Amino acid sequence: MSLRTLPLLIINLGGEMLYILDQRLRARNESDEKIQKGWSEDDGKRVMNDIVGVMFCKGFMEESMQPQDMYSHRALRYVLTRLAHTSIMRLNSTSMDRMYDLMTMAFKYQIALCPRPRDLLLISFNHIDGVRELVKDNPRLVNLINEAQRLIIEMYTPLSDGEFQLIRQTLLAFFQDMHVRVSILLKENLQNADGSFVIPTSGPVPHGSEVPGLIRYFNSRGRLVRRREFVSGGSYTSIVRDASFDVSGDRVTRLGANMYSVSSAEDTHTSGSSKHTCKHQQVCDDPNPLAKAELDLLAKLMGQMEVWDSVCADGGMRVNLFPSDQEEDEERRLSGANEACGVVNIQAVKADAELTRIAAQFTDQDEAERPSDKGEDLLAMMDEL
Repeated sequence: MSLRTLPLLIINLGGEMLYILDQRLRARNESDEKIQKGWSEDDGKRVMNDIVGVMFCKGFMEESMQPQDMYSHRALRYVLTRLAHTSIMRLNSTSMDRMYDLMTMAFKYQIALCPRPRDLLLISFNHIDGVRELVKDNPRLVNLINEAQRLIIEMYTPLSDGEFQLIRQTLLAFFQDMHVRVSILLKENLQNADGSFVIPTSGPVPHGSEVPGLIRYFNSRGRLVRRREFVSGGSYTSIVRDASFDVSGDRVTRLGANMYSVSSAEDTHTSGSSKHTCKHQQVCDDPNPLAKAELDLLAKLMGQMEVWDSVCADGGMRVNLFPSDQEEDEERRLSGANEACGVVNIQAVKADAELTRIAAQFTDQDEAERPSDKGEDLLAMMDEL
């Protein structure tokens, strides 16, 4: 297992999350629902800017780039949920589950298709380029993204092909049990009904590689003695130029680009469930029931959250990214399970008295419910932002 895998995992999953949020928030702006919910285009921009600002801030990037073991799915989902809730938006459990499945399956597909291990960097750079395009009107965020990308270049470009292969194997092992069907992949015949991917047997070969179809034989002195051609079974082409590994440039590959930029809302639908997901268990075994209240209180104390007339009681706007009758039924079921588990919802909006009351509930039992100590430094870093 590689100790340098986590930064690429967070960057790529975070990029996919921002792609999905951008697509769904734009879809909301085009519907009549925004009138009913008090949601505006400016709110969507604020959500994107706030999340990007936390995700690419120097402290968070430096902490995530420390050599460390991979997180579990539960711990990683917890970190990404905290990241998604750094702004005024609050996602319900069902929306977060679906978004996590979309994020992970998209990145898993990109890993499976990258022709060489070093192309993981190009996939990451495509995600960074895509996020930079989403916030191109904000110079401060663009500078943050550029600085974060320079840190990634400094860390990963000296690595050997063997080290990149170890990173790729670590990522594939992390995603191996996930087989969620995604609408956009099914429509393009890129995924089978069982959730497995359709891997093409044709296309461009990596730069510097030869098109398959020729075997060379050498003698003990290293001299070429014979050639033999064979049928490769595919149609391959050579790439005339290498991709750019700089802050900007032609990445050559489209893996990691925003596949939702011209897609419909149906493309973000998922079907089936991954083995690591159990919604009832997530409600009862939430790693930190007070995490949302902590974030809301922190944002209030730091002055990063205004008072909205149309917000929920916890200080954030509730958003259903994937509204459907099935989701509403699921939410009602989860609400009943939530009451059965005895989870306390805290309205953390007043400074002194409320802060004292919340601090009194930070018991040892609450700490024991956390999935593991992994990610504590990252979560603490997010709390300080």
